[in-house]
Amino acid sequence: MPEPITLEPASPRHKKSRFTHNEQQEAGLKPPLVSRVSAPPAMECTQDICGEETQQQRLVLNRFNLYETKTNYYMIGSNQSDNRFRVLKIDRTSLTELNVTEDEAIYSKQEVNDILMKLKVGNKNSGGLKHVLSADGIVGFIRFTEGYYILLVTKKSPVALIGGHYIYHIDDTEPLSISPQNKPEKNSDEQRYINTFKNVDLTKNFYFSYTYDITHTLQHNMTRTSNRLDFSYNEMFVWNHYLLETGFKSLKNNSDWILPIIHGFVDQSKISIFGRNIFVTLIARRSRYFAGARFLKRGSNDQGYVANDVETEQIVSEMNTTSFHFSGTRLFDNPHYTSYVQHRGSIPLYWSQDATNMVPKPPIHMNFNDPFFVAAALHFDNMFKRYCAPIIVLNLIKTKEKNKRESILGEEFVQCVDYLSQFLPEKSIIYKAWDMSKARKSAEDVIELLENYAEEFVADTGFFHSGPEPYINILRREESEKKPQARRKQLRQNGVVRTNCIDCLDRTNAAQMMIGKVALGHQLYALGVIDHPSVPVDSDVVNMLSVMYHHHGDTIAFQYSGSNLVNTLAAYRHTNQWQSQARDIVENLRRYYNNAFIDNEKQEAINLFLGNFIPQKDRPPLWALQNDYYLHNEDPRFRRTKRSYINWWTKDALSPHEGTELDKTRYQLVPRLARQYDDEGDAYGGYWIEYYKPRLFTSFADLFASNMNSTTKYLPNRVSPETYDYSPFTLRFTPATR
Repeated sequence: MPEPITLEPASPRHKKSRFTHNEQQEAGLKPPLVSRVSAPPAMECTQDICGEETQQQRLVLNRFNLYETKTNYYMIGSNQSDNRFRVLKIDRTSLTELNVTEDEAIYSKQEVNDILMKLKVGNKNSGGLKHVLSADGIVGFIRFTEGYYILLVTKKSPVALIGGHYIYHIDDTEPLSISPQNKPEKNSDEQRYINTFKNVDLTKNFYFSYTYDITHTLQHNMTRTSNRLDFSYNEMFVWNHYLLETGFKSLKNNSDWILPIIHGFVDQSKISIFGRNIFVTLIARRSRYFAGARFLKRGSNDQGYVANDVETEQIVSEMNTTSFHFSGTRLFDNPHYTSYVQHRGSIPLYWSQDATNMVPKPPIHMNFNDPFFVAAALHFDNMFKRYCAPIIVLNLIKTKEKNKRESILGEEFVQCVDYLSQFLPEKSIIYKAWDMSKARKSAEDVIELLENYAEEFVADTGFFHSGPEPYINILRREESEKKPQARRKQLRQNGVVRTNCIDCLDRTNAAQMMIGKVALGHQLYALGVIDHPSVPVDSDVVNMLSVMYHHHGDTIAFQYSGSNLVNTLAAYRHTNQWQSQARDIVENLRRYYNNAFIDNEKQEAINLFLGNFIPQKDRPPLWALQNDYYLHNEDPRFRRTKRSYINWWTKDALSPHEGTELDKTRYQLVPRLARQYDDEGDAYGGYWIEYYKPRLFTSFADLFASNMNSTTKYLPNRVSPETYDYSPFTLRFTPATR
């Protein structure tokens, strides 16, 4: 018996359902006599930045209930307010094909209950309708050698709040076989692929957001010139791209069911300044291109993607106003948001290390010497497109060694940058080599040197500030310069600091922390919080930032090498040396063990998860491959046309972003009609729905923002209120007492 679905919506403001009326007639059900008038409209017509009216299709779904019958799965998705619903139908009758049908209609709660009741009655003779589970999102679909599976997020927890939009960490997932006939045998290839796939633990450092695009930087999200109500994700950081594309064909079709997931690190803390709350957010996004384990992914592939490519964004915002929208008449005009972006990635040359000899530091081999540095050219061109110019290359590897190892790469990297730079405008690529290991062993003050470099780098790239500077900064400049000063309207970051050592882990993280520390001073000054763009190293606010970057470094190191950081910032400051040395020995042993025994399994799982290897019956299984070189490099039979060795970059990518105030008339909100329903898709008011949850009793103690880590935890247990300085910017230690 065919399953009864819902009727076509009669309301002209709804799209038609993809489920036909004939299915109900065949089930013996009569259509109701009344038309659908209870459901709200899909979305009011709104105005995009070009002045054209467009029908916004997106409905934010963040609650999911999966039901099953003998022949189909039905996913019921609802919004935060639980008053608008969508239906997804998944056919369960085929092992070889995946048939996913999105019903484009939006339903009311009563209508969804009617649909479920009809499904229950219509399938009474074949087992009825059963509720399988509740979920928080769809990770995607995958097939190995037999049937398809759907992977669902079943548990989440908030880790950050940006502009009223939550970012969640995945705490638990559930894979389900779609076809009831798909029951793999115990020792079959299918079961082995399933076990391999599970080695990608989605409960460790995978994140998503229903309403904020975490695949892009804050600067892009607040200044982009495309339709502001559409999501256009940065596919480089969407780790479930292959899984989503399997079921929904494209991430660009603006489907309500698509939920991009990033891999990396997200942390948020607040600076408490006598009642003012400043949120500091750290977001690290790992590229899914050429991703893998430490010794198995080194250098670059022939498409210009490098190993351990991570974009780290430091967002500092004052939370007097929650929303990105400040005035109430224009979008994204809140002047209290700043961000600074850094980058880390392997040296973009063809090099590798053979870890089969079971030595802690395998020798470095140059696999191929390209006189035109084609792969590096592709890499830097991609960097220009992502960040504009200049690209500041901070190379921290050793420059002089008794037995050449790291310096082999350093010499080749210098030739690479010199060759590529000769065709570019001046200072498009700025190369800075500094032997950080040598400086650590000498009497040099590593922290002071890094801080000096960081000041130069931040001055060269700038940082993003979403609005005009506060008037107090103008008054300070006028007092200092003794003449009237123009008010700065908006700042853009043009360019990025690209930091690397050999693994882009220990030394790189220490350098990025100090760059972040300098950027924090400029960001706080731009917000009018401090009167000088710098913060002391041994202050509460820098201690808080150091902990965030320490966790950030441990997380990225564990993802790439299987262990935490070996050398932390404390090691470079020569503090707690005995404790640091013991920790370094343990982490070195752990890293060595993982490289020798676990990395191959990790790499297989990543290749399977990202769709680099698609199991087929006419090809050898994944574990039978000697290496995965061809999975990450182009087939030589189908190579694309080579670029010019001279004009190797995209010229438009070098043009700096506008630093002046945007034409805000393009972002004005059209008059909004009175709404009967709360709507998360509303560009202006939607953020309130997820954060404040109307019609739901919530205490301040339960809000994420209230329980966030803060600088107040660094206050001593016993203080004298009369003498203690509660400012988080006060120097707590003198250099002599470190």
